[in-house]
Amino acid sequence: MTAAKHHVTIKGVKDGLVFVLDDTCRLTDLLKELQHKLEKTHQKILTGPLIRVYVKLGKRVINEAEQEQIKEIIGKRGNLIIQSFETSVPTALPSDIVPSGIKVMTGIVRSGQTVSHDGNLMWLGDVNPGGTILSTGDIFIMGSLRGLAHAGSEGNEQSIIAASHMRPTQLRIAGIFSRPPDEWGIDEALMEFAYIQNGMMEIDKIYHIHRLRPELGKG
Repeated sequence: MTAAKHHVTIKGVKDGLVFVLDDTCRLTDLLKELQHKLEKTHQKILTGPLIRVYVKLGKRVINEAEQEQIKEIIGKRGNLIIQSFETSVPTALPSDIVPSGIKVMTGIVRSGQTVSHDGNLMWLGDVNPGGTILSTGDIFIMGSLRGLAHAGSEGNEQSIIAASHMRPTQLRIAGIFSRPPDEWGIDEALMEFAYIQNGMMEIDKIYHIHRLRPELGKG
């Protein structure tokens, strides 16, 4: 183990321990150091009765499988009980354009997978080609949308789809399909949203969202 930089910092707090995990290194390096500290170097602080553990991921977005890897390593010590995983919301989309009462989910939608939600959905992660994300309300993707996104799936044409990087295989809002991305007439694919106007799907930059939704983008 090199001592140049610690990827895992373990701090004692009033009701347990906080594991601060570096969000800039490779996950494999992080897991290796986590296992090393739990098994070798931090025996004294980790021994004793049941200890609550709070895992702080910084801006790292992990999927369920990666979360399970962390749980498995920490869980090998039977007295460590994970209370929560905390991720700082990336600033890929301005917070003032995201409505309140939205469901936040984290992960990667891989080819062949479908994520469905009843209501407005914010997805922290990527939607890969062949993956589908579906919602009866709005969809906000803080990541790369390269699969299929379907907002307003029960017929709400007022729904929108926004993404940090918009390069989908297909967009749908209610029963309306988008044109292919190469026909959008937009050079960049960053910070855009899709909406319905006069029965057609349109694409625009996210900072114009207040024209469609005056209640968003204030300030």
